Amino acid sequence: MEAPQPTRRKFLRRSLQVGAALTGLGGLTVSYGFWEAAHIRVQRETVSIANLPAGFEGRTIAVLADFHHGPFVGINFIREAVKLANSLKPDLFALVGDYAHRGSHTDSELPPCLEALSALQAPLGVYAIPGNHDMKNQGKIYRQMIAATPLTDLTNAARRVTVNGDSIWLAGVDEFWWGEPDLPKALDGIPDGAAIVLLSHNPDFAEENPEPRVGLVLSGHTHGGQIYLPGVRSSWIPSKYGMKYRQGLVQGPGSPVFVSRGLGEAGIPIRLNVPPEINVLTLTRAM
Repeated sequence: MEAPQPTRRKFLRRSLQVGAALTGLGGLTVSYGFWEAAHIRVQRETVSIANLPAGFEGRTIAVLADFHHGPFVGINFIREAVKLANSLKPDLFALVGDYAHRGSHTDSELPPCLEALSALQAPLGVYAIPGNHDMKNQGKIYRQMIAATPLTDLTNAARRVTVNGDSIWLAGVDEFWWGEPDLPKALDGIPDGAAIVLLSHNPDFAEENPEPRVGLVLSGHTHGGQIYLPGVRSSWIPSKYGMKYRQGLVQGPGSPVFVSRGLGEAGIPIRLNVPPEINVLTLTRAM
């Protein structure tokens, strides 16, 4: 017997029910995305660095990236991130850019963020570089404002860090897209055979400027894709190399690169399967 065909009214009613269910599912997904974006995870990992001296074995670097203070990320969220980061008691902090969200509002969004980050405390210091969202007037506003804080700016520069007579070097480069990154200048004066950690907001810089002397590159910029479904390519990876530099420890052509998922959001104020994070990296000597 042939099954009865649905009437137009029944068909429309069923269609509306399905549509409402899908809308509800979409609403739940968006709601979860807002929730996830507000809850910071602490991710710990051990990383190997060439030529690491004994005094730095087991020392920790906390990496904070992509704050994006502005319409999506309030200053209280930044302050809570600072409070959490300080509670982790790392040996030093590496801040790898994008403090402001809108480049055209750098002079209004950047100062509160840098002021909040000035409360970070670590025995070996707090070091910073700019990101692409901080590059209003070619980064001049960033450089002026960070100079008024206790944070150490590493734009195309390096600093020697010493523990019990042993030293490593922290170096940094300007923003890859809109700045004037100068790796030779950043590494100038660092002796051969030194352990070097390089801060570069955009991991693509490490791909296109391989430098075997660098033992580790610290980056952010890609937000882990911000929305990620396993088995499906993320729709938002601002990298020429796609998923390679989405997150975590990656082997670049010259050095290993650690890419943080960061703390804030761009484009839309949600995250899905890529929660905001503070990374605590424990150093060990590469064999």
